[in-house]
Amino acid sequence: MQHAPTPARGRPPPLRIGRVTAAPPLVLAPMSGLTNLPMRALAEEAGCGLTVTEFLAAPALAAGVKKEVHKVQPSPAGKAWSAQIFGRDPGQMARAATICVDAGASIMDLNMGCPARKVTKGVAGAALMREPALAEELLRAVVEAVGHRAEVTVKMRAGWDKDSLNAPELAARLVAAGARAIAVHGRTAAQKYTGRSDPAAITRVKEAVDVPVIGNGDVTDVQGCERMFAETGCDAVMIGRAAMGNPWLFERCLAWWTGAPIPGLPGVPERLQTYLRHLELYLTIATEWRAVVEMRKFAAWYLKGFHGAAALRKAVYRTEVLAEVRQIILEFARGVQDGPAVLNE
Repeated sequence: MQHAPTPARGRPPPLRIGRVTAAPPLVLAPMSGLTNLPMRALAEEAGCGLTVTEFLAAPALAAGVKKEVHKVQPSPAGKAWSAQIFGRDPGQMARAATICVDAGASIMDLNMGCPARKVTKGVAGAALMREPALAEELLRAVVEAVGHRAEVTVKMRAGWDKDSLNAPELAARLVAAGARAIAVHGRTAAQKYTGRSDPAAITRVKEAVDVPVIGNGDVTDVQGCERMFAETGCDAVMIGRAAMGNPWLFERCLAWWTGAPIPGLPGVPERLQTYLRHLELYLTIATEWRAVVEMRKFAAWYLKGFHGAAALRKAVYRTEVLAEVRQIILEFARGVQDGPAVLNE
């Protein structure tokens, strides 16, 4: 049995959300079309303490749409995991949460932070920050639906825009209604992913509630992880875009947390091997054709920053045959010398 890692002296303790413990206190952020089972599995293998599904549409889940239900996948390693849902109908949210918990989710997370127009135009995601009464109603519906079988959490932004930075007030209201943790992205919904994430926005939420607060935004390296803990007082750090094609970021942050030597950046052969490993994991949830096609987006992150990377990506993009992708990657690997690649650090 593998023992959970422990923090070095002076490092933050493990994240505890009700009955769920995440060690280290590192969380993979939910990202649409990305944080499906393969990416979550790689993040766990690299040292991530808690993974969250890509955000799931409650109306589709509640209606039993197979494509959406198929996204509700438990951790392959048997670890606790979180499922995130979005919507604005209490009944649909309750039904969607029940489906996720029946599938093994230990945490139900409500999306009140997605700034994407396709979500906010339906008055869900971050748009709910402008409707605190409805936000509370949705949370209460999910809390009642899952009972004691799962913890309920919320992910939000600093506010809708710079004139409505209401995250502390909304967080306090939702905690009073039963939320067991709050994740905060330090940007407003209006900012989307531009500008800088404001750590003070996360601190204000931390000061307003007595449950764990998870800080999110602009953590791209070990120093950023350490800085997030130090500047905000948060209980865990959530990493999103910087983890795309870069599971090693969790490995490096885990080393910092345990006080172990921080590993160097991966060489080109390791990046190629991990791309193939990611592809193999994709085959557990998709057909060969779909796995090859959907892995193209990950090629843009794994296969970059080294000599010949652009030509390699083009070759991968040109084929829809699994055996050909493997052959292209392995032939390139045989001809490359080991050396560090440029990551998001």
